[in-house]
Amino acid sequence: MSDSELGRFLRSRRESVSPADVGLPAGSRRRTPGLRRSELAMLAGISVEYLARLEQGRDRHPSPEILSALADALRLSTEARGELMHVMKLTMGSRKLCLGTVRPPDREVRPTLRALLDQLEPAPAVLLNRLGEVVARTGGYGRLFGPLGLLEPPVPSLPRFMFTDPRARDAYPEWERVADDLIARIRIDSLPDDPDLIALVDELTLLAGAGFTERWKQPLRTPEHTGVRRLTHPGAGELRLADETLELPEGDGFRLVVHLPADEPTAAALDALAGRRPGALRAVAG
Repeated sequence: MSDSELGRFLRSRRESVSPADVGLPAGSRRRTPGLRRSELAMLAGISVEYLARLEQGRDRHPSPEILSALADALRLSTEARGELMHVMKLTMGSRKLCLGTVRPPDREVRPTLRALLDQLEPAPAVLLNRLGEVVARTGGYGRLFGPLGLLEPPVPSLPRFMFTDPRARDAYPEWERVADDLIARIRIDSLPDDPDLIALVDELTLLAGAGFTERWKQPLRTPEHTGVRRLTHPGAGELRLADETLELPEGDGFRLVVHLPADEPTAAALDALAGRRPGALRAVAG
């Protein structure tokens, strides 16, 4: 990978965007196809000189915030943002961090926890690690969230789904509230110098832009442990779920989230998804 790969990507994207695409007047006697370098720099809030260094391959270490600002200015799609992230990984490699002894996020589940999940069937229940990755789940959770796209490989991840998959906004009518609470949870569960957290934040800063970064910069608050949330399922319609979050011992590194039906129509819908007779799941007070 040459030092100018990022520069070629930025130039090609800049030249493919017309001024009208970003709300600028076309003007006359334009020698450059697409946007001028000064126009893109203005839209992204960076200097023309710095943009020139990036395009010429003289700077290969832009921050995730700079890349996100450029992606926003260029109106990059989710797919194009992913391509930009891939270019950056190849250009600058993985971030080399010397941040002490923060251990990787837990992904191995001891047998007794798996047995506990079995006992919770047919209720939707999931074990999440500190980064919001799905490490184990009940079949009921798979029936509820699989059709939404949450459980797709390589690693099912609540924050990646919530902030980068357009299906998340369709699934959560109260998306803003759910997104705010998810950010609060991840920040509470992780240390600031956690290299895996830093990598996730960098990724979502680039791929999700302001929808993620504005939330990440908000003052820290305590996440909700209980509450009723609405979920729209493609096969079961709108559901009302009473959530309970249980913190497991620190050595496990997980939290257990159980979604219970908050009303009788939701209980009947979850029973239908499981192919069980009505009454297998009982509604609880919201």
